[in-house]
Amino acid sequence: VAAGSIVVPYGHVIGNEKWRGSEIAQRLQGKIRLIFEDGLGLVDFHLSNRTCILFISEADLVAGDEFKRRLVRFRNASSLRGIVIVERSQISDQYFLAVQKLVVLELGMVLLPVANQGEASQLITQLVSFYVREQSKDHNSNPFIHKQCSQLAEPSVFRTVQQIPGVGKTKALLLLQRFGSIHRLCNASVKELELVVGQTAAPQIYSF
Repeated sequence: VAAGSIVVPYGHVIGNEKWRGSEIAQRLQGKIRLIFEDGLGLVDFHLSNRTCILFISEADLVAGDEFKRRLVRFRNASSLRGIVIVERSQISDQYFLAVQKLVVLELGMVLLPVANQGEASQLITQLVSFYVREQSKDHNSNPFIHKQCSQLAEPSVFRTVQQIPGVGKTKALLLLQRFGSIHRLCNASVKELELVVGQTAAPQIYSF
């Protein structure tokens, strides 16, 4: 539920660690840049800073009401825009109307049915493409947003930034997107760092 503070790097998706090795994850990799994180709570995939996916599998539907409690908890506790993707198969079809009533009418969320995890991955890819297009419009029209530097493509630089205490893959990407090079990152003030990684991590990065 506390995943509202997640920051999604431009053009990436952050996936819940529980999906590592799943069919969805395997099909997404190669099509989009997917990073796995622990601690996403109720959320399965973050597509942008404001939008996330909650995936309800066929097994979740058949298993009982746990998924309903999860959706209600998310709706009550999160300010994120949640898109619910539900696996609608021959087995789970009998539960679909009840899910539709809960998600759309009671919780006021978007519901997208898919036949399987393969279709779910295609849908996520399309949604990500849409958000990237929207963000790039903003990037192109705003001269004050720094263009991504070619350093981002340099794996050694990326790995080096990850060695900073408290900096994982996500924060490393954000720092490189903002500052472009290790030299500029070293010369950044605490205030500048706070704008990228927040008040907790900024002093640690600065002192390191």
